Amino acid sequence: MSKAHATARTCPECGGRLTPDCDETVCEDCGLVVAEDRMDRGPEWRSFDDEETSERRTGAPLTRSRHDRGLTTEIGHDGDLRLTGRKRRRVARMRKHHERARIGSKTERNQVYAFTEIRRLVGALDLPDSVRDRACVLFESAQSEDLLRGRSLEGFAAGTVYATARTAAVSRTLDEVLDVARATRRELKTAYDVMNRELGLPTGPIDPREYLPRFASKLDLPTEIETEAADLVERAREQNLLSGRNPGGFAAACLYLAARDTSHQLTQTEAAAVADVTSVTLRSAYQDLTR
Repeated sequence: MSKAHATARTCPECGGRLTPDCDETVCEDCGLVVAEDRMDRGPEWRSFDDEETSERRTGAPLTRSRHDRGLTTEIGHDGDLRLTGRKRRRVARMRKHHERARIGSKTERNQVYAFTEIRRLVGALDLPDSVRDRACVLFESAQSEDLLRGRSLEGFAAGTVYATARTAAVSRTLDEVLDVARATRRELKTAYDVMNRELGLPTGPIDPREYLPRFASKLDLPTEIETEAADLVERAREQNLLSGRNPGGFAAACLYLAARDTSHQLTQTEAAAVADVTSVTLRSAYQDLTR
């Protein structure tokens, strides 16, 4: 053992053995605190995606769901500080002024409000984070094209989520979005139509198969019935039976037909309710499938 290494292991006062204790290094014999606030020997960077190529030296990862990409700092509400009344009021004033300074224009103010609404909708609809980020980017595109003038921010927030979910193959029905949105049906459809027209959204007809896993889960149906329903959708596509049909209602009709001759008792009313369509709509699709 080298002399330097031996010195690092022994007490400079009595030569006793040193032992790390929490953030201090203490001599076992005389109790002398030799060092405190030990240095973290780990890497000085963080990695969020790839350990080798994506090094970040400070802060949380960037996100498109914030108007500032998540770069600005925030004055939190840490209760462990135990501030006195005067200091607490001072920090509250600082927090208020800081929040105001973060938003420099009406455009950013609209983004803050809309992005907050988009995050809420994505959470309520149980959609992935990728839909959240893409919906925020779509809102920015609509804003840069001046499509928001005279129209509802709530409608555009709901419209971007609805459109992005469709393009991401995790479609939600219009009524499902409206159930959790703060926009009316007219506001949502107006926003969606203008974005579809002006931005050229790649939103083709909805594939009924996108609804099958979610509907089957809600109806507590096994995988075999879901697979049979997917085959029915493919057969209907080959026979050109999907044109002009409500995709959610058609998916429910395929599930009903697939479960009809099994031990899983599924009524037309239950199947129609999960797709938020009437029994008449479901029966119409069912009759076309059984011809």
